Amino acid sequence: MSDEVAPGYVRVRLDLSYDGKDFSGWAKQREGQRTVQGELEAAIRTVTRSKETYELTVAGRTDSGVHARGQVAHVDLPAEVWAEHEEKLLRRLAGRLSHDVRVWKVAEAPAGFNARFSAIWRRYAYRVTDRHGGVDPLLRGHVLWHDWPLDVDAMNAASKALIGEHDFAAYCKRREGATTIRTLQQLSWERDASGVITATVRADAFCHNMVRSLVGALLFVGDGHRPVDWPGKVLAARVRDSAVHVVRPHGLTLEEVGYPADSELAARNIAARNKRTLPGAGCC
Repeated sequence: MSDEVAPGYVRVRLDLSYDGKDFSGWAKQREGQRTVQGELEAAIRTVTRSKETYELTVAGRTDSGVHARGQVAHVDLPAEVWAEHEEKLLRRLAGRLSHDVRVWKVAEAPAGFNARFSAIWRRYAYRVTDRHGGVDPLLRGHVLWHDWPLDVDAMNAASKALIGEHDFAAYCKRREGATTIRTLQQLSWERDASGVITATVRADAFCHNMVRSLVGALLFVGDGHRPVDWPGKVLAARVRDSAVHVVRPHGLTLEEVGYPADSELAARNIAARNKRTLPGAGCC
């Protein structure tokens, strides 16, 4: 599938971050809720004095309440608009956008770049604490409080069965026609000196609710409610388990998106659009 930029347009990459607390997720919604995409597209239209709204494509469509530190998006702008505003766009966006969303870099994207389909991995962090006193008030918007002591070693042991290419149907909210096969590259837990436990979750892509479902299952292992082998058994069953709790969104942050070398962007763009199957899976 071709993703060539239309003649007379320039593809622009935006690197950005936002606090998801007051956003109804990334994607624009018909009901008019406040979204990151809606805010950014309106700001770009205003600062470029354009009559048209230029649509953004994003690396990871975060849910309501989820934060991003290293989000990436692209927009195709008319060449004359880009030429006029290139040097001023970043500063003008800073003046126009609300304080809970920031664009840190705007630049012409290399040939073949697509913020979504060129990405080779996304890295999320989920932060939780089991401190008896609860969450530090200054961190309450980004850290979940779990009211049971957590065994980080047990959670790391349980995470090992989930690494690799699998059908994550048991940990995803199904969407019609979409595959739930993903390659989970990293899933690890670490407690810092303040008592905050961070799950680092990296995959080529994620299906809906996947990270928060994985975290929910592993917290049950950490607090002793489930054995270490339980998350792996749930995965193997390939069906949603009512015992898998989708944790609250505020502990989740999209930290970083990875891309290949510029020379490999176009090939990755095409390959990522292919629907995946597991080895040995039937076609029907």
